[in-house]
Amino acid sequence: MKKFLGILFIILIFASMAFSAEKTILISTTTSVENSGLLSYILPHFEKKTGIKVYVVARGTGAAIEMGKRGDADLVFVHAKELELEAVKQGYFVNRHDVCYNDFIVVGPKSDPAKIKGMQKVSEAFRKIAKTGSIVVSRADKSGTHIKELKIWETTGINPKGQKWYLEAGQGMEKTLRIANEKRAYTLTDRGTWLAVKDRLEELSLLFEGDPVLFNQYGVMAVNPQRHKHVKYKEAMQFINWLISKEGQSLIGSFKDKNGNQLFVPNAK
Repeated sequence: MKKFLGILFIILIFASMAFSAEKTILISTTTSVENSGLLSYILPHFEKKTGIKVYVVARGTGAAIEMGKRGDADLVFVHAKELELEAVKQGYFVNRHDVCYNDFIVVGPKSDPAKIKGMQKVSEAFRKIAKTGSIVVSRADKSGTHIKELKIWETTGINPKGQKWYLEAGQGMEKTLRIANEKRAYTLTDRGTWLAVKDRLEELSLLFEGDPVLFNQYGVMAVNPQRHKHVKYKEAMQFINWLISKEGQSLIGSFKDKNGNQLFVPNAK
């Protein structure tokens, strides 16, 4: 049913785009970009400047890329650079650019049962969590965050899948954080989403940060029009060029939460 509703939502978007006289594009993006509020902040500026209406479908990075591969979006804005570059190499996308970055952090119960606060390496923190059998909630949705989490587990030599303390949510970042809050569990999250919703997560606290391994790069790329001739390539490139322009980068850098914390650092080349 959930998959059916997702497909129906995309069909309705395309229908509204088809019957509209205005120029439109469809962006497939990661839930962390959407949950943080970044797109809601920057898109009105782009739409006013260009007259192009932007529709957004948010899901895990893996699913967002697959959506673009099928030609069900005009461009994707995600955060799994290795997957992105591979998809470009395969000919599904063109004109990929770095856009901005933040970092991943580990949040968990304020009591910190695994005692990871103050540790220096995220792999050691994960080992400690596993050793103590503390509850972990994984996004388990093939998102950029999930991919990063699996890579960290790989460095520990521990396979958490199937362990009674390891819960697979299969949800976006905000919903995963809510589950972690309910379960008083640890989870890996991007900092942007955490800052956007942490005031509603009274059981959780930021417990680990700062390991260079947790660098989180976001990128944008257009669906290859030679593979899918129906995509709005011209309009997609208008958005990409605006996103990496001085104006787009300045807006990304000025996006802050209500406490004045910067959520993303622009770094388009």
